Amino acid sequence: MKVPYIIGADLSKKSIDVACHSTHQHVKITNDQSGYEDLLKWLKQQHINTSQMMMVMEHTGMYSYRLEQFLHNQHVRFTKVSGLAIKKSMGLVRGKTDKQDAARIARYGFEKADQLVIAEPVDENLQRLQILHSLRERLVRNRASLLTAVGELQEVYAFKATDLVITAQRKLIKNFDQQLEKIEHEIQHILETGKSIRQNYLLLQSIKGVGKVLALATIIKTNNFTRFTNARKFACFCGTAPFENTSGTSIRGKTRVSHLADKRLKTLLDLSAKSAIQYDKELREYYLRRIQNGKSKMSTINVVRNKILYRMFAVIKRQTPYQTEILIQP
Repeated sequence: MKVPYIIGADLSKKSIDVACHSTHQHVKITNDQSGYEDLLKWLKQQHINTSQMMMVMEHTGMYSYRLEQFLHNQHVRFTKVSGLAIKKSMGLVRGKTDKQDAARIARYGFEKADQLVIAEPVDENLQRLQILHSLRERLVRNRASLLTAVGELQEVYAFKATDLVITAQRKLIKNFDQQLEKIEHEIQHILETGKSIRQNYLLLQSIKGVGKVLALATIIKTNNFTRFTNARKFACFCGTAPFENTSGTSIRGKTRVSHLADKRLKTLLDLSAKSAIQYDKELREYYLRRIQNGKSKMSTINVVRNKILYRMFAVIKRQTPYQTEILIQP
């Protein structure tokens, strides 16, 4: 997308550094409503019409939430890109300041202008699901940590069940269970009330190996299948897409997956693939046949992961449950 003005924004919790690539001007504002109003004033002083600009920012989680809402309300176009993509595009750099980072983000936006995709408003139900899902995962991790600690303390120190060290932690575990139950209840309520989300949630579970957790995580990560245009791109995001590693006549490396991935989603897909080869006759026969042909178990599991990904995108595209006789090839 070609626009006259590319604005780079380097966000932090309290402040935002803004730089314009074409004018080389910079301003620092506060990350709140007052600062956003100052941003509009600064743009006006620079004779930059908001309809002729695109703001580029990194994915910074909740730090960008209020700014995004403001830009949507003002009908200002913006896009969010991976911080790693910006870093890799910089080449050799020396020094680092917030001002420099804003300018570098603006330069990245200028160089990649034809690839920028305007960020659309996120569905409120999806946003709520994402927050609840993240909270649930944190609580599950903390609960597991407490359970492990209780077991180790009882094993090593032989603490009785009535000891304060044990009872205090068990009360916390019980509280975690209660809160997790409430979170699960609200997640289910959103899934039942959001027609499009519920439809896709149920369609994904028609695939053997895809359970509630993976279905929900996939819907969140793909923004209900609007963030990625095809399964291959999502496979790259998950870290299951294989890439060739050759150069000239001297480098003939093995085809491998990239370590740049969403590790949690990759783990869920791994569990899904291992479940699928047990309960899906088609995938099980494929898995055994490939192993018999001398292929490694890990590479075969990865192929199964990708087959599941392609099946997921296929059922969403068709909006019909998965049919076992149809094999989707990656």
